[in-house]
Amino acid sequence: MKIVISDHENVLQKDLSVTVQKIKEILPESEIEVVPFSADKEKFYEGIQKAEGLITAFLPVDTELFRRAPKLRCVSINAVGYSNVDVEEAKKHGITVCHVGEYCTQEVAEHTIALMCALNRNLKHYGYQMEKEGKWQYASIPGGKPLADQTVAVFGFGNIGKRVAKLAKGLGMQVIVVSQYLAEEEEKQYGVRKVTVQEAFETADIITNHRSLTKETYHFFDETAFGQMKKSPLFINVGRGGSVEETALVKALDTGLIRGAGLDVLEEEDPDMKTHPLLHRDNVILTPHSAFYSEESLKRLQMISGENIAYVLKGENWKVQENIV
Repeated sequence: MKIVISDHENVLQKDLSVTVQKIKEILPESEIEVVPFSADKEKFYEGIQKAEGLITAFLPVDTELFRRAPKLRCVSINAVGYSNVDVEEAKKHGITVCHVGEYCTQEVAEHTIALMCALNRNLKHYGYQMEKEGKWQYASIPGGKPLADQTVAVFGFGNIGKRVAKLAKGLGMQVIVVSQYLAEEEEKQYGVRKVTVQEAFETADIITNHRSLTKETYHFFDETAFGQMKKSPLFINVGRGGSVEETALVKALDTGLIRGAGLDVLEEEDPDMKTHPLLHRDNVILTPHSAFYSEESLKRLQMISGENIAYVLKGENWKVQENIV
């Protein structure tokens, strides 16, 4: 039984020993191969031709992949979301798709708050000023307001959105939430207020996105959305890059519709970091999809994704039932 671990070369983890160990504990006779995905797609397809299992986070799992991997029985996504998977096509081919339910809530929430604090205190601006211009001057930019005097709109109220709300409340912020699933009792429990998209755009000083990527949320933050943001807010995205239309975001920054952006994800998972239009801005902080990353979260991620694929291929689906799409 062959299992392939693959992803874009820039995000493929160097040490996969935890994943391999977990698979071997459940399927000791399995053959495990790491096949990096590069510009040479034929080499990748050749590597998965005989695979019964595939572990990936970001590769497009589509009709072409299913056609080129006729023995495939399971795809284990080593991430929370699975927007890169054509689920309906997988069902047609009898392929089980499973993903990781939760493993990095605290890390992503902390990353969100870190971006929020750094942008609000103009840390990137001061760093540029000192390193590029040799200036030591605090009043080179308006001082702004402390976070405790600001309202943050949290889009999406799953595990991460809830944790962000709790941390923001701890900083004294007012928290409003855009989520169709937010129940009245949760509003009281977390001390938040449910609002419409329009009210969030009109009243938020900071907007942070934690929604999964669907047809409805793809390019949700577009030129129209940024145009409705009345208070020139900070914009944070640690959800999915596809939720944001990047040309609209660039325009919003250039015209002052938003005062800064903190982004852990971009539309492309392997973006060109030499020419990207969001680079070299003192009010934009980019991180390389690293919000999830800690020693503990990486270990949990590898362990769960390895267990998932091994249990499915062994025919013990009930052990990963809550993570099967």
